[in-house]
Amino acid sequence: MTTTRRAYRLDKAGSLSRMKLVSEDLPTLGAKEARVAVKAIGLNFADIFAIKGLYSATPKGTFVPGLEYAGEIAEVGAEVSRFKVGDKVYGVTKFGGYTDTIQMEEQYLMALPEGWSFAEGAAFPVQVLTAYYGLFPLANLQEGATVLIQSAAGGVGLLANRLAKTRGAYTIGSIGSDKKIDLLKSEGYDAWIVRDSKNFKQQLKDALGDRELNVALETQGGKVMMDTFACLAPMGRMVSFGSARFQNTGNAPNLLRAAWQWYTRPKIDPMSMTTTNRSLMAFNLIYLFERAHLMHQYLGEISEMGIGAPHVGHTFPFEELHEAVRLFSTGATVGKVVVEV
Repeated sequence: MTTTRRAYRLDKAGSLSRMKLVSEDLPTLGAKEARVAVKAIGLNFADIFAIKGLYSATPKGTFVPGLEYAGEIAEVGAEVSRFKVGDKVYGVTKFGGYTDTIQMEEQYLMALPEGWSFAEGAAFPVQVLTAYYGLFPLANLQEGATVLIQSAAGGVGLLANRLAKTRGAYTIGSIGSDKKIDLLKSEGYDAWIVRDSKNFKQQLKDALGDRELNVALETQGGKVMMDTFACLAPMGRMVSFGSARFQNTGNAPNLLRAAWQWYTRPKIDPMSMTTTNRSLMAFNLIYLFERAHLMHQYLGEISEMGIGAPHVGHTFPFEELHEAVRLFSTGATVGKVVVEV
């Protein structure tokens, strides 16, 4: 059996340049664990924020980034009952995914759907759970609602549109480039906005026409977030799960810029919320990792919706993981960025 693995490890968070490909010993396999030969790794913005030390859940000291992967069971512990050697699986982890071999308790593994590639499996769990949790448990999406989806051509945005369509929603996608419009059309978005932060409120009003804005999935922060909140209808719900304005394309964060953005971050007064009857909610997906029963429940409900495999927009070999992270950081990607092992 394999006793070592290759993994991308940082001595501590702060810069992409600190992430090195190393060979390291695998720990003894636990009774409830399975050892997975990783075939594909999904990238997420939480990975980048963790690498640069901007994510509150980042481990202290040395760590391996990465939240999701897909692969094949190579070995199982004595008490593992759901899987056997050779089974194809996808899974989530609270960091540790940037590797060619991972050991996880079986409760964090799911069978790869029939006909899906490993890349599609690695592109699925984090982003579909983000979209589903935001739209349904939090925003309580109702039949025929109007939904604004920021970062609409990204992995979460595309899956959020498909999920919203199962409720007959009218979906408006917000994107940063007109090069992404054709993808939104092919995915069935009803309308789209090529985002201009200075004029976003008017852009949103034009896209809404006579419709009310019932739900907004928010990833931008700053003025765009405040303009979106101002356009919510009474009983409208905004769900925030990111802030792209803190992202930069360098190896390390610009701390002065980040400090200014933090100081000027949106501030919404609860008293004004009661007056306008609007709601703001936010979440971190680590919450679901720590409640595996909810994760399985939601994935089961998603499966019944029949939204299909995720859109994999970009793939890189394992040896080019740094390049994959750099491209993902630019915001120029569409769908999911996946690293194949």
